[in-house]
Amino acid sequence: MTDPNTITSQADLSALSGVSGIIGLIVYVLVAIALWRVFTKAGYAGWLAIIPIVNTVFLVKIAGFSGWYTLLYLIPIVNIVFHIIVSLRTGKAFGHGAVFSIFLLWLLPIIGYFIIGFGSDRYKRDQVV
Repeated sequence: MTDPNTITSQADLSALSGVSGIIGLIVYVLVAIALWRVFTKAGYAGWLAIIPIVNTVFLVKIAGFSGWYTLLYLIPIVNIVFHIIVSLRTGKAFGHGAVFSIFLLWLLPIIGYFIIGFGSDRYKRDQVV
């Protein structure tokens, strides 16, 4: 039995070890690829999708809000409602309806952003308002 106070045994308990860490990394890379394409369609630099908090700021901008509204994600319960609103407005900006936005941008964002990013959708900022 190993001593639980050693550095190596503590590292085994970290979130980035094992299967869950690999799955998390794969999901992050897939979301970054999908958002890269969405950002370039919206007129922003695609590499902004790689930076974790910055990609949320620019996703909020694509939804038609100021980047400062990203701070609403820090407030419990408000963050869920705000994320639904951002998903609805992002879907509307790319010409999709509420059903697409709720199911594929809010519940299954990897699939939804891949559809927007690699599909024939065009970003129309005037549809957001």
